[in-house]
Amino acid sequence: MSNLDRQAAVTVCGGRGFVVAEPVRELLSPRRVQLGESTEVRRLLPNLGRRMVGAWAFVDHYGPDDIADESGMQVPPHPHMGLQTVSWLHEGEVLHRDSLGSLQTVRPRELGLMTSGRAISHSEESPRPHARFLHGAQLWVALPDAHRNVEPHFQHHANLPTVTAPGLTATVILGTLDGTTSPGTTYTPLVGADLALTAGAETHLPLDPDFEYAILSMSGEAEVDGVPVLPGSMLYLGSGRTHLPLRADSEAGLMLLGGEPFEEELVMWWNFIGRSNEDIKQARLEWESGTRFGTVHGYDGPPLPAPELPPVPLKSRGRVR
Repeated sequence: MSNLDRQAAVTVCGGRGFVVAEPVRELLSPRRVQLGESTEVRRLLPNLGRRMVGAWAFVDHYGPDDIADESGMQVPPHPHMGLQTVSWLHEGEVLHRDSLGSLQTVRPRELGLMTSGRAISHSEESPRPHARFLHGAQLWVALPDAHRNVEPHFQHHANLPTVTAPGLTATVILGTLDGTTSPGTTYTPLVGADLALTAGAETHLPLDPDFEYAILSMSGEAEVDGVPVLPGSMLYLGSGRTHLPLRADSEAGLMLLGGEPFEEELVMWWNFIGRSNEDIKQARLEWESGTRFGTVHGYDGPPLPAPELPPVPLKSRGRVR
């Protein structure tokens, strides 16, 4: 997924300065961003109050959108570096193409995982014809310095393991939850899980006290550690927890995101994660010149041009706008 903001904000992420070393209940409000012709997303990370959750550095929630008479998601070819993208759907389909030649339709509760490493480009679009509704989340995972220049690759996993409890089915998207591990490749200790709660569910989810966590509400209404969480919002939970109380009077869908606090300081701008101003400037130059990121074949339209860089040094623009 691309950040299509033509006034792309600069964010300095990572480091332990923003990590809360105890359990908290910090409700984050989204920023609304237009994505393509007919898709509006609710951006939860990066946020004015919260930059990352473990290695999770970017979270967009979209839908449910009725796209029966619309083109749906149409994201032209664009570049990424220094991160992994995670596509997760509750409704609809997304067709992924990338500069490695990958062509894959991602369907509900299937993992589309693209590791950009040193450089990749891709496009995402609703197939033609497509389902009436589109509902999902797009997320980025920052790569640690030791792996940020790995060879790019794409993985698709249609069948993912689950953890169950009375009233709860947790699909393990990435990492490990309660001893159950996703087949998706990870480079830091983390977890991502889709939580489906039935009506009347009241349960506890086991957690790792060394991780920091957040809950993204996808649908329905649920209480997380006693806090009502509505669709399109995120509850930051801090760290130091061994379990998480969950309750729902009706069916609800949540996403659990967590991981060890990310110690390295990052510079994130547009669709790039680097370590310095020079990393970002060089990546932009190489995307505009047509080198390094390869070519996406088959998308009906030109690639996405990069926005202009901020007129001041990137690291002095650490606050999110």
